[in-house]
Amino acid sequence: MPGRLIKTPEDGASPLRREMPKLKTKSGAKKRFKITATGKIKAGVAGKRHRLLSHNAKYIRQNRGTKVMSASDAKIIKTFLPYGLS
Repeated sequence: MPGRLIKTPEDGASPLRREMPKLKTKSGAKKRFKITATGKIKAGVAGKRHRLLSHNAKYIRQNRGTKVMSASDAKIIKTFLPYGLS
């Protein structure tokens, strides 16, 4: 790298291979989920887009906003978001 002095580590390893590479965030997960202040995962409820005539008013009303994901689902989703959402 021109203009930068890179000190070689004592063990002789290449300075470019010392650190692990950054993990990528799944782009689908960052569009679909939010993290609450307490660290829970929030997501939109399924079944709100079309064919709502076949559902009763209670179903439509209860699925209006967002829901907090269960603990088992949240653990999987957090692996897709290694650094959280900023």
